[in-house]
Amino acid sequence: MEFTIANARLLDGSVVDVSVTNGVISEIGNGLNKGEKVDAAKNLLIPGLVDLHTHLREPGREDSETVATGSMAAAKGGFTAISAMANTFPVADTAGVVEQVYRLGQEAGFCDVFPIGAVTQGLAGKSLAELGAMANSKARVRIFSDDGKCVSDSLLMRRALEYVKTFNGIIAQHAQEPALTVDSQMNEGVVSSKLGLVGWPAVAEEAIIARDILLAEHVGSRLHICHLTTAGGVDLVRFAKSRGINVTAEVTPHHLLLTDDLVSNYDPVFKVNPPLRTERDVLALRNGLADGTIDIVGTDHAPHPTEDKDCEWQSAAFGMVGLETALSVVVKAMIDTKLMSWADLVNRMSITPAKIAGYERHGQQIKVGTAANLTIIDTSANWIVDRNRLASKSKNTPFEGMQLPAQVLHTFLNGKQVLKDGVIMNGGALE
Repeated sequence: MEFTIANARLLDGSVVDVSVTNGVISEIGNGLNKGEKVDAAKNLLIPGLVDLHTHLREPGREDSETVATGSMAAAKGGFTAISAMANTFPVADTAGVVEQVYRLGQEAGFCDVFPIGAVTQGLAGKSLAELGAMANSKARVRIFSDDGKCVSDSLLMRRALEYVKTFNGIIAQHAQEPALTVDSQMNEGVVSSKLGLVGWPAVAEEAIIARDILLAEHVGSRLHICHLTTAGGVDLVRFAKSRGINVTAEVTPHHLLLTDDLVSNYDPVFKVNPPLRTERDVLALRNGLADGTIDIVGTDHAPHPTEDKDCEWQSAAFGMVGLETALSVVVKAMIDTKLMSWADLVNRMSITPAKIAGYERHGQQIKVGTAANLTIIDTSANWIVDRNRLASKSKNTPFEGMQLPAQVLHTFLNGKQVLKDGVIMNGGALE
C-alpha cells in the first residue's frame, strides 16, 4: 500500500510531501506523486499522539465504553497509541485479561491499544498481581497501575518497584492517601467549605508522592506519577529529578484548565478524581509542564454512562472523557498562553510518552524509515465541543459548548488512514 501526504507543514515550518509505503515513511521531498494523494493543505503534520492513561472499561463495563469506541475517540483526538488502565471487570491482573484487551485493540484497528496491568490482585492492595506473567504475555505489559486506587501499603509498593525492575517496568501510582480522603468529594479548600462537601486535601496526594519518590530512590526503580494536580506535587517531582531519581509525571488536560470554582453549581460533570484544584495549582501545573518537570500529558479519559453522571453530586461517578478534546485543551492552556511551542506539545504528547512506555513505533521523528503513525492538525481552526458528536460511547465532557483551538483533521495508524477530514474511517466513513 502506497500513498502521499502532499503539502504537509512540519514543525520547522517547511512544506513537504511525505510518501508512505507499507506503513513506513519512504520518501520526504517536493513534487512526490506516489500512490493515492492526501492533501494536507499546508496544515501541521506531527507524529501521532500517545496517551499513557486511558480507561476503556472493557471487559465488564461496555455500557460506558468499549475498546473499539475508545479507539475511535482516540483516532478523532489524533492519538495513534493509548494505554488501557486495569480497572475493568474482571480486573486486568492476569495474562489472560491483558491479552484480551490487546487483541480487541488490534481487531478494532483505529489505534494501537497497550494494556496496563494491575499492581495488586483485584486492585485490592493486598498482594501483587501476576506482574511477570503479564510482562511475558503477548501484550508485553511494561506499565502497571492500580489507578482509581492507590497502592497505599508501603511494603507492597516497595516489592512492586523491586519486581518490575527486573524487566525495566514502571509502576504508575495514583497518589491518594486513603485515610486522608474518606468520603471526599472535591478539593479541600474555600469552595468545599462553602458547599459543605467533604474535601480531598492536597497533602493526601503529596504524602504518597513523597513516599514513593523515596522508595524509588531506595530501590533504584522506575516510578510514574499519574495525574499530578497540586503545586506541592510539582515541587516534589522537581526535587526528585534534581536528585537524579528515576521519576516521571503526567498532568491531565482538565487540570491544566479547570478549577474547583466550577463545582459551585454542583454539576457532576466536574466531579473527578483527583479533583479539580485551585488557580494556584493550575498555574503551577502549567509551569511544571512547560519547564519539563512534568514529562507528559495523560488524558485520564474516564467514560461513564448518563445515569452515573446525571444525578445528584454525591451519588455521581468520578471522571471525565478527554481523548477527543485533549490536544485542543493543551493548545488553549499552553500554546495560546505562550508557555509552550508546538514542538514542546509534540514532545509532551507524543515523543516522551512513547519513550517512557517503550512504544517503539510511536512518537518518532518524521523521517524516512519511521512508522507512519501520523496526525494532521489545522492549527488555525476553532471548534465548539458538542457532546453528541463525540465518538466515545459516554458523553461526560466538562468542555461542552466551549470553543477550543486547533482541530485534528487526519490520523494515520501504521500507514492506514483511520480519520479523514475529522470523520472516522472503517471501510466507509462512519461518524
